[in-house]
Amino acid sequence: MTLNEHKKHAKLAKAASGNFGRNEWAIVGGPCTVIKLLAHDVIGALSPVYKCAYADTSHNDDITLVPGRLTNGAILDYTDQINYQQYNFQNPVKPYQLKQAFANADLILVNGNHQQAKAQVVIIDLNKKASLLKRVEQLTNVELFLLADNSDELFDFVQEAIPHWQQIPVFRLSDRERIIAFFETKLKLARPVLNGLVLAGGKSQRMGFDKGNVNWHGKPQRFYMADLLRPFCNEVFISRRPGQHSEIDPEYPVLEDTFTGLGPFGAILSAFREKPDNAWLVIACDLPLLDEAALRNLVAWRNSSAIATAYHSVVTGFPEPLIAIWEPKSYPVMLSFLAQGYSCPRKVLINSDINLLNAPDPEALTNVNTPEELEKVKRVIHQKTAAN
Repeated sequence: MTLNEHKKHAKLAKAASGNFGRNEWAIVGGPCTVIKLLAHDVIGALSPVYKCAYADTSHNDDITLVPGRLTNGAILDYTDQINYQQYNFQNPVKPYQLKQAFANADLILVNGNHQQAKAQVVIIDLNKKASLLKRVEQLTNVELFLLADNSDELFDFVQEAIPHWQQIPVFRLSDRERIIAFFETKLKLARPVLNGLVLAGGKSQRMGFDKGNVNWHGKPQRFYMADLLRPFCNEVFISRRPGQHSEIDPEYPVLEDTFTGLGPFGAILSAFREKPDNAWLVIACDLPLLDEAALRNLVAWRNSSAIATAYHSVVTGFPEPLIAIWEPKSYPVMLSFLAQGYSCPRKVLINSDINLLNAPDPEALTNVNTPEELEKVKRVIHQKTAAN
């Protein structure tokens, strides 16, 4: 490698987030009180379905919002307020820390008079015309105009700053139903694309041979499972560990582990490292009884607001992490668990906000780890085939 070819940092796919998170809008152009009330109404309407957040800056004279003083010498105070939790920080919060704090939010509304976001909702208010003019350079991605009671058209400088202003919807600020419907539609359209991942990188030590190569249904199991996923996913990949020797078929793309030595946990993280804005329908290759009905039910009941949608295992009594849909917001959660020394995907599900389902047929979740279990399941498959 020459000096010019040397790269100091690894090339990583970056999540499509703004200043706070993926789906954020700065509301600008109105009085702060009006912006807060609008955010209050939108969040109140959408919060039963979506996790919503609000970002603002407190004025020095806004006594009701002044946080409690930090304990002498502490860098952080945490107070359990019973109905909510409060954190007071001594040091300025960095942009990376803000994104981490807002990572679980589906919708983030921002007071654009004080903070910026990657998209904007602009209030046209005659009383705030001069203030909006000062911020016109911030109008980089306007998606909605709202006319206050004292306004009937957009300001000239707004039309000049936004060449495509005629294609942007214009509502009355008082028309809360249409405004709420606007954000609801945006969130539905922003639902992450679903990819599939077949976990086939295990060493199969208890089995004694590669479980991904077992021919249960007329082809190697890793390929059969990939075929099962295809009707439900945008793309399907087969996960394998580095240096693993197994049959490769160009019809089935391979995604090699880049978080090595972590088993399924590392395989899921590797998928997110490759495509951090996609959700991943993850299935282990050692589930010979898994069928289309179980996958269809899982996808139908998917909740992209939770970090994952998973089945409850009647065998373990816990969520089953290796037939589950992992949403993009689970990526930073998994990394935080890893930083604390935990690499168990089931432990992440147990300690997180997930959408937990009962499997239509619990037998479909049966996994095979030993030759004895293999023979038992062979008989079950034979009986089902004979019955059909």
